[in-house]
Order: sequence, then structure tokens, then C-alpha cells
Amino acid sequence: MATDTLVRIGALLVDGLSIGLLYAMLGLGITLVFGLGGVLNLALGAFTVIAILLTFELTGSLPVVAAAVVAIAATAAFGLFLERTLLQLVYRSEGDERLLLGIFTTLGLSIALQGALSLRYSGEFSVPVHIDTVELSGAFIRGSSILIIVVSLVTLAGMYLFFSRTYTGLATRTILQDETGAVFCGIDTKRMRTFVFVLSVAIAAFAGVLYGTSFETSVAGAFDLTITAVVVSIVGGVTSILGVVVAGVGLGILTTFISAYLGAYISTIALFGIAIGVLLVKPEGIQ
Repeated sequence: MATDTLVRIGALLVDGLSIGLLYAMLGLGITLVFGLGGVLNLALGAFTVIAILLTFELTGSLPVVAAAVVAIAATAAFGLFLERTLLQLVYRSEGDERLLLGIFTTLGLSIALQGALSLRYSGEFSVPVHIDTVELSGAFIRGSSILIIVVSLVTLAGMYLFFSRTYTGLATRTILQDETGAVFCGIDTKRMRTFVFVLSVAIAAFAGVLYGTSFETSVAGAFDLTITAVVVSIVGGVTSILGVVVAGVGLGILTTFISAYLGAYISTIALFGIAIGVLLVKPEGIQ
């Protein structure tokens, strides 16, 4: 009996880690745009769903990996178009006015995109790929979970190197910490805002494709993904990249165990409860 319990815990830990890493990437998408441009992107989940849908549609005519690459690139290009048009109107304002305008603009965009997508896609969908289950020490673990963990860790490691070793990455971190100082250092904040918004959309799209290899979702699920990303970002400290990754992994593991033992509904409540608890103890987030 004890062995069975340990096996179950191990399998849940792997699933929780895979979900947590996806949470981390989604939270990173919120953190980058908010920290750099002062805009809370409530359309992030819609970009995630768009990437899954594009992969779903293209897999019939392309290998799944090629379909995923095209889907992520197309979603990022769509993000660039929106940033150069819709978001530029938001960036003209400052302070609290920009924050409020950004919330209403991106929320309206999310509703519009979900409404348009729901005209064609009414059910649930996923990335059409089969990954065999793997047995490790008696525990049967979904191959998709292992794929998500490996690919996500490589991606996050690459992001870490990018933000810590490249000029563009260091410039991004400089703006996150002190935008005024960054301007005096000669950094083009407008160009960086565009780059970071497109990067955040690409990250969300990539996370969506990985999510779709293991779970089914629907057009309406875009809102749930956005809320989760916002919660992870807030718990992580909003402007702390490392904090968001830690928060995403921690929340993913905790909610997976709670869902397994108490149910998905309690898990959702716990997600917000944990966020409130962290903010009461450390208002600046865990960073």
C-alpha cells in the first residue's frame, strides 16, 4: 500500500511539474508585457488557443512539428500586427490611464477573438499527436508530460541565457527595473516594447502547443488560461522573471495534488486562495 502511494505521488509530481512549467511560461508572457509596457494583456489566453487551433488544422497537411512551428510563427505575426495597430493607441497614455485602457482594450480583443473562433469551433480540441505512456519504477507517466518538462526546461534555460547574456535581453531587464534610466542609457523603449510583446505572444503560443499535446481545451478555455497566467505573474512578483517561474512551478504542483485528492473545483479555489495568501504575507510577490 505504501509503495502504491509513493508511485501515485511520483506520477502526480511529474504531471504537476509539467503543468507548472506551462504556467511559468504563460505567467512570463504577462510579466514581460506588463513590466515593460504597463499593459495587462488579458488576450494572452486567446493567442494560446489560436496556436493550438492552427496546429490542429495544419497537422493534416504538415508533420506535427512543422505545423507547430508554422502555428507559433503565424500567431506571433498576428501579435505583431496587433501591437503595431491596437496597442499603439494604448501606449499613447501614461500611468493608471494606460493600465485601465490596456485592460479594456485587451479584454475586448479577447472577447472578440473568442467570439470569432467560437463560430467555427464549438467543441474541445487538442494537438493531434499520440505520445506513448512511459513506465518509471512502477509508475505510469504520460509521455506528453515528459515531453512538456524537457522542452519547457530547455526553453526556460534559453530564456534565462537570453535575458542574462545578450544585449537585447539585458536591455529588457533594464527597462523592467528602471525605464527612465534605460532611456538615458540610449535604449529604444518603443522598439523594445514591440519586441517583448511579440516575444510574449510567441511564448504563449509555444506553451499552448505543448499544452495541447497533453490536454484538450476549448475556445472558452482561453479565459481560464489568461486568469491562470495573471495569477502566476502576480504571485511571482509581476516584474520578476525568476519569481514567475518559481510561482508557476509551485502553483502547478500544488493544484495538481489538490485536484487529484479533492477535485478540480477545489483546485481552482485553492489557486486563488494561495495567491491571496502569498500577497498578504508578501505583497511584492515571492520574487
